[in-house]
Amino acid sequence: MASTLSGGCQCGVVRFRLVGTPGTSSVCYCRMCQKASASQALALVSLGEATIEWTRGEASWFQSSNAVRRGFCNQCGTPLAYDAPDGLALTVLAFDDPDSVPPTIAYGVEAKRIWCDGVPALPERQTLEDPDAVSFLKTLVSFQHPDRDTEAWPPEPKP
Repeated sequence: MASTLSGGCQCGVVRFRLVGTPGTSSVCYCRMCQKASASQALALVSLGEATIEWTRGEASWFQSSNAVRRGFCNQCGTPLAYDAPDGLALTVLAFDDPDSVPPTIAYGVEAKRIWCDGVPALPERQTLEDPDAVSFLKTLVSFQHPDRDTEAWPPEPKP
């Protein structure tokens, strides 16, 4: 089923639109993806039959190996893309609705951190339940781009 999905970086300088049916969505635990995402894994979805249009700005690229380059926002650092000989993939969490492209397979499991499987068993609390952070969180103003397309970002001041 063809769809239109949008996404972009944290600051809004780079936005994209994916039109068509995306390919496989996966999580990669390899060390290169860990470093590229500063996380235990990187969730990626291949373009599949879809096409991508950079609707605001475009990704900057870092050649992370002889075969792969990684796209990111050069303003806020958000990881956006993975470009390899077998095609382009976008980072799942850069989509406005990441749940629309959930991972279905895990790769690079030989580099999975030993604590990853234990994360779901950790004690949980809601953001505002953190007594050491509540005071500043109650007055927090986000400058992050919203999870939707906008005409401009940041919004232009009204006259």
